[in-house]
Amino acid sequence: MSKPAAQAAPPAPRSNNLALWILIALLAIGLAGAGAWWFMQGRGGESAGAQKEPAAASQPARYYALEPAFVVNLADTTAVRYLQADVQVMTRDEATGAALELHTPAIRNRLLLLFGQQTAAQLAQRSAKERLQQQALAEVRGVLKAEHAPDKVEAVFFTSLVTQ
Repeated sequence: MSKPAAQAAPPAPRSNNLALWILIALLAIGLAGAGAWWFMQGRGGESAGAQKEPAAASQPARYYALEPAFVVNLADTTAVRYLQADVQVMTRDEATGAALELHTPAIRNRLLLLFGQQTAAQLAQRSAKERLQQQALAEVRGVLKAEHAPDKVEAVFFTSLVTQ
């Protein structure tokens, strides 16, 4: 009779094996998550410097108007023509803004010389105005570099541009 009782006993170790495998899987997932968190925290200190640079780019834009408006004779030889331009300079850097205010006379001089080299025919096209905008940006940065000042100027905008 002892043989049938031994055969009728339910296999208890199988449910323990399933619980053990679930426990091992959860432990492995937990360790993988902890390892990933530790890895990211360790690299976070290294990439903090890289994250500061985009934060500087997210500073609000500051616009500096070069007033009064520029009025120059154009380089046309067939007639007397004029250019009137309102110009603003954009930067996100406070030190560059201070340098723009300090060196405004030199910047205005370089821009007046640049604008006086243009002709009315050149300025009739949008592409020529955009090229003049890029040249003006280069002139502004050139003045600031020559003065050993911060030159983080991002753009030069024409808020008004009239040729006559």
